[in-house]
Formats: sequence, structure tokens, C-alpha cells
Amino acid sequence: MNNNQYPFINTPLPYDYQALEPYIDATTMYLHHEKHLQAYIDKLNKLLTKEPKLQACTLEELTQMPGDIGKNSGGVYNHRFYFEGLQPPKKVPHNPLYEEIESQFQSFEAFQKIFKQTALSVFGSGYAWLVWERGMLRIITTANQGVPCLNKMFPILCIDVWEHAYYLKHYNLRGDYIDNWFKVINWDTAQMGWQQGEPFTASVIE
Repeated sequence: MNNNQYPFINTPLPYDYQALEPYIDATTMYLHHEKHLQAYIDKLNKLLTKEPKLQACTLEELTQMPGDIGKNSGGVYNHRFYFEGLQPPKKVPHNPLYEEIESQFQSFEAFQKIFKQTALSVFGSGYAWLVWERGMLRIITTANQGVPCLNKMFPILCIDVWEHAYYLKHYNLRGDYIDNWFKVINWDTAQMGWQQGEPFTASVIE
């Protein structure tokens, strides 16, 4: 990710707010990026002004910390990962990641079904993720702004299932939002992430 250390800024999206229409509406994208993500960035920067020893940490390292710093850095990391994993509607490429999904989940349709069920299972607010761990693809969830254990797992895809990610267009129909999310996944970005496929190693902070 760009801007990976303090002070954090709200980096621009790689597409226009209306670019994901009709699947995710422009108003939701604007509010999600400019208001919700910005709030986490502002809170994280404010916390770090009081913690000079942590200002050299990467965003990934900050997400693995307890308390408010972990929560707010998770809000920044998760939102950025979600936004960077989207693109205007495009046909799913049959790249090596697609083939790996078919191999491990028997079919791409079976993967979609399992992923949707997992995302629907999130109680309240959180995320569903496709991660790479020890040579295998796994589908997991995190609550609120929790982040996968980055020293064990390498995130490939995530969907934000907080209500603010879909409520203006899809109301309370999370399943419809998930179906539409599948239509705007950036599979090229997911493929590049999967090819890296190694968890980061956090430094020891005294």
C-alpha cells in the first residue's frame, strides 16, 4: 500500500466514485471513502501523535497491536484493501488464481457460494476474506475492524459487510450486495497479491 507510515492520508481511489455502478452506487462509495475511511485515518493520526515510538511502524505492524491503535489502524488497512480490490465491472479472467480457486473449491461457483455464506455469517459488522495460508486458500471472517493475523496469513480479497458499505442501495439485503460485489472484484490485483503469497514479519517494538 502507498502511504504506509505516519502521518497517514486518504489516498485517492484508483477509479471514480461512479465507476462501480450499477453494482455499488456512487453515493455509497463517496461516503465510504471520504467519510468513514477518513475518520479512521484522523483518529489513527491523533493517537500516533502521542506515541512517537510507533510513528515509524508500518500500517501492517500497527494493525497487530492491541487497543485503539489496533482498531483504528485496522479500519485504515481494511478499507484500503477493500477499495483497492475493486474495479469497474469486468469479466473474471481465467488466471492462475482462478485455476487455484477451482482446484481447491472444486469450482468457481462453489467458491462463490461458500464465500457468500461466510460473509452472510458475520454477526453485526466485519469482513470476509480470502487468504493464503501455508500453501492453501482459506475463507475467514474478522469482526469490526479486525485484521487477519498477517504474520501467518496473506490477504487476497476482502468484502466489507458493515452496513455503511451497502445500506443506501441494498438496504438490509446483504446477500444482494455480496452478489454485486463479485461483479466488481479486481482479479488482477488479487492475482498479484496471491503471487506474492508471503506473510509479513512484524518488527519487535520496545
